[in-house]
Amino acid sequence: MRNFTILYIVFLVCSFIENGNAQIVIGKPNLGFSQACASPSFNTYNITFTFSPEAAISSTNQFKIELSDATGNFSNATTIYTSGVGTISASPATLSFPVPITISGEAYKLRVKSTAPVATSANSNAFAAYYKIQDTPFSINNLISTGVYCSGGSYLLTIDNPGNESNDSPLQYPALTYNWFKETSPTTSDFIALGETLSVSEPGTYFVETNYGTCTSNSFSNRVTVSESTSGGSSSINSSKGNPFCSSKGPTTLSAINGMSYQWFKDGIEISGATDQMYNTDISGAYSVNIDLGSCTTSAMINLESTGFTSSIDVEAINTIEENETLVATVTTSANNPEYIWYFNDTLIPDAISNRYVISQTGNYKAVIRQTTGCMVSREFVFEVRTPFPDVANIPNVISPNGDGINDTWIIPQDYVNGTNAEIMVLNSKGDVVFQTIDYQNNWPENQIAFAAINPVYYYIITTVNGNVKKGSITVVK
Repeated sequence: MRNFTILYIVFLVCSFIENGNAQIVIGKPNLGFSQACASPSFNTYNITFTFSPEAAISSTNQFKIELSDATGNFSNATTIYTSGVGTISASPATLSFPVPITISGEAYKLRVKSTAPVATSANSNAFAAYYKIQDTPFSINNLISTGVYCSGGSYLLTIDNPGNESNDSPLQYPALTYNWFKETSPTTSDFIALGETLSVSEPGTYFVETNYGTCTSNSFSNRVTVSESTSGGSSSINSSKGNPFCSSKGPTTLSAINGMSYQWFKDGIEISGATDQMYNTDISGAYSVNIDLGSCTTSAMINLESTGFTSSIDVEAINTIEENETLVATVTTSANNPEYIWYFNDTLIPDAISNRYVISQTGNYKAVIRQTTGCMVSREFVFEVRTPFPDVANIPNVISPNGDGINDTWIIPQDYVNGTNAEIMVLNSKGDVVFQTIDYQNNWPENQIAFAAINPVYYYIITTVNGNVKKGSITVVK
């Protein structure tokens, strides 16, 4: 019994020594990729490695993937993957892992380590790795395509921040860096500098890209052409909602280039208090801005449109129809999926829903066109339909405005009424002008003339466009 005990103890000691000295060799990791260009929508990469002998792997073993720094140094290695306990026992093995969102460089390496027994593979080949946390186009210079600097000066190009609906600004991510370029041809460019801004003192076209190294990226800016003021350089104005813009969605922001001070104008008239780099408006028009650059000035202009579509109508502002005659009004428009609405004397015409309406009554009409797809805007046309003016032969010198419908207003020949641009002037007995127009509607007196026993007398002067003058008197009777 004593000999058996001794043999059992010897067996345990030998087994402990054998297991304690167990070793494996882990082969160099084989990368399943050439570059790790990760993003929020994709961040899964594979490596494959071998190890031998398989029998030496303990049931408690875990494999780990370590990542070097951007130069391939493992002094401060980062563990980016750890397998489950005892889950990998057969060689070769393939592991999938994500890269850290802070990764950015051209010479990272990986290695594989085991825990039981402890072993470390050789380093993998070097590879570029970037996490593209922002990978969409962004704007610089307020999306203005031009910039101007004074002779001997410079112009500062900056990345716009914060972002908006048309600018996913990369400045939202402080860890990112940027490369600025100057175009040398439509398809080539030279690297200029690193940084969030670029001071430009030479004419040219410039842009900036987020620094994602050799990884293909969509994180780049618009182009800006910078010129010197003394060489006739000018700038432009950007509308944040485009041009034409959709006024129904609120005002657009007009932006000018960087300068010392500003003064905005609309249709050539100075806008009081509009002295900032940006100006908000929901009204179309010709906008301009004078910009003080310090030692010189420049200006910019934009013809801002807000309708988003064009429309026309084929009737005049004032139209005439004879009794039992009709007038057809037709609207033409470029609106998307247009809706047509017609009014007669400010009352909706329920069944009038096409671009064409047949008119048989005199009165005031309005046609409204609404764009129902995209920008929800509308346009309207207002016009009048009336019967023709009576074609009297002579200018009357008596009227009786008593409301009986006969001779209530001063009806004159058609040679002098609406559409002829003849000037009609009526004076009282004191010589005061009581009525004057170049668009006479046979409507004087517009208000009732009160008088007692004596019939008032007025005087008229009619001047035609070719200078002919007619004069006379008008006696008002009951």
